[in-house]
Amino acid sequence: MKIKRIIWLTLGFIGLGLGVVGAVIPMIPAFPFLMLALFSFGKSSEKLHKWFIGTNLYKNNLESFVKGQGMTWKTKIKIMITVTLLMAFGFFMMFRKDLYIPCTILGGVWLFHILYFIFGIKKYEPSERFEKIQEKETNEIE
Repeated sequence: MKIKRIIWLTLGFIGLGLGVVGAVIPMIPAFPFLMLALFSFGKSSEKLHKWFIGTNLYKNNLESFVKGQGMTWKTKIKIMITVTLLMAFGFFMMFRKDLYIPCTILGGVWLFHILYFIFGIKKYEPSERFEKIQEKETNEIE
C-alpha cells in the first residue's frame, strides 16, 4: 500500500509542477497535468486533495469543468491554440518527409479536436457575482 501511495503522490506532484509551468507558458497545456494532479492527490492523500482544490490554480483552470459546467472560451481557446501549434509542428515535420497519409490522419485528428472543443464541451460563463467572490477570496489569501 505504501508504494502505491508514493507513486500517486509522485504523479500528483509531477502533474502539479507541469500544470504550473503550463499556466505560465502558453506552449504547454496546463489542463491535462492539473487533472492528473487532481486525480493523483485524490488517490494518495485527502489532505493534499483538499489543499489542491483550494488553490487558485485549480479554481481558475479546472473547477468549472470538474463540476460539469464546462469551460470558459478563454480556456478553450488557450487549449486549441496550444494543440494547433504542437500538431502543426508535427504536420510540418511529416510533410517535409513526404509522409502524406500521416499528415492527412493528423489533420483529421486536429479537425476533430477543434470541433469537439467548440461544440462538444459546454461553454461556461462565470457570473459577475462569482467573479467578485473569487476576487475577494484571492485578495484575502494574499
